[in-house]
Amino acid sequence: MSNLEREAAPSLCGGRGFVVAEPVRELLSPRHVKLGESSEVRRLLPNLGRRMVGAWCFVDHYGPDDIADEPGMQVPPHPHMGLQTVSWLHEGEVLHRDSTGSLQTIRPRELGLMTSGRAISHSEESPRSHARFLHGAQLWVALPDGHRHSDPRFEHHADLPVVTAPGIKATLILGDLDGATSPGTAYTPITGADLALTRGADVRLPLEPDFEYAVLSMSGEAHVDGVPVLPGSMLYLGCGRTELPLRAESDAGLMLLGGEPFEEELIMFWNWIGRSQEEIVQARRDWMEGSRFGEVKGYDGAPLPAPELPPTPLKPRGRVR
Repeated sequence: MSNLEREAAPSLCGGRGFVVAEPVRELLSPRHVKLGESSEVRRLLPNLGRRMVGAWCFVDHYGPDDIADEPGMQVPPHPHMGLQTVSWLHEGEVLHRDSTGSLQTIRPRELGLMTSGRAISHSEESPRSHARFLHGAQLWVALPDGHRHSDPRFEHHADLPVVTAPGIKATLILGDLDGATSPGTAYTPITGADLALTRGADVRLPLEPDFEYAVLSMSGEAHVDGVPVLPGSMLYLGCGRTELPLRAESDAGLMLLGGEPFEEELIMFWNWIGRSQEEIVQARRDWMEGSRFGEVKGYDGAPLPAPELPPTPLKPRGRVR
């Protein structure tokens, strides 16, 4: 999935200036964003009050949507640079195509991980024959400077590590959790995990005190460190925690996102992450001229045009609130 807004605005993010160095409970409300003619997502990052959580810099939650008589997800070819995309489903399927030649159907609790490096383009769509419901999250991870010009690649991991305890099943998406390590390639100290809680669960999840964390609610009724977090909202937790209390009033699905606070200052505009105005201008020119980002073959439709750049210069800055 992509940022499809036609009036794209730059997000100034990164740097440790606004990292909360102690445990907090900051509830983030989503911004509702239209994708195409019929789909709507709840955008949690970037947020007015919070730009990043570790290297996680973009979070969309969508569904559950009844698409039995609809085409479902239809995201035309579009470019990325300087980031990784993480596709995560609870229901449905997404067909991924990209300019490296990858063609992969992603199913629930399988990891679709695309590393854009210097340049890639991709499309995402519901298969012609698809499940009735579509429910998932699309996330981006900012690449550090030493890896953002690397070759593009796509990974699909259907078999992911699972950490279990009474009342909880944690599927490790990216990074490390409680001694387990995801097979997905990570370039910064990071954690991404899918948490399935059973009704009545009352557990404590081990955390890294040097990481900052947030929890996205996917479904059900759960309390995170005593705070009720409704589906489609996210609780930012700050740093300094060694464990996280979780309690479920019903069967519930959560996503734990965390990582070492990202030190670099970034510019995020449309589907690109760069470090300077010149990089963003060049990326837009290359995409509109059909160079550098390659071609997505097999998608029935035209690529997305890039939005116009804002009239004011884009400057890399630290985290803003």
